[in-house]
Amino acid sequence: MTHLPDAPDPVRLLAVRDTPLSLAEVYAAAGDDAAGGTALFVGTVRDHDGGRPVASLEYSAHPGAEAELRRVAEKVAADFPVRALVAVHRTGHLAVGDVAVIAAVSCPHRAEAFAACERLVEDLKHEVPIWKRQIFVDGAEEWVGAC
Repeated sequence: MTHLPDAPDPVRLLAVRDTPLSLAEVYAAAGDDAAGGTALFVGTVRDHDGGRPVASLEYSAHPGAEAELRRVAEKVAADFPVRALVAVHRTGHLAVGDVAVIAAVSCPHRAEAFAACERLVEDLKHEVPIWKRQIFVDGAEEWVGAC
């Protein structure tokens, strides 16, 4: 593990919420005086997918999604010199332009922060049981990430 045993838990905030996400809340939680870099990712609902116009999305989460999010976050914190880590994901109906996910990682150096944040987002996307239903402008629907 890259953290000292007496160091505070670098996992500062994890949540799966049905309310709008706050960039200010995430950035504040990711702050750390020993960090030289904070990488921040904001995922938004785009207006297209696979060449088809998207009207909106709906995210659903398994009841154990936050526990899986914690497992993913702790693994990233163990593999990188993380000073602070934050990840919040939205559920419910989202319009084009809405924020779906925010992740932030602070590390002593920028390269570590970028690498850790990228890994956090990729692992969250592939391992945390959150599913997306796309609703296209023509009324068709498609589930993405469903098991």
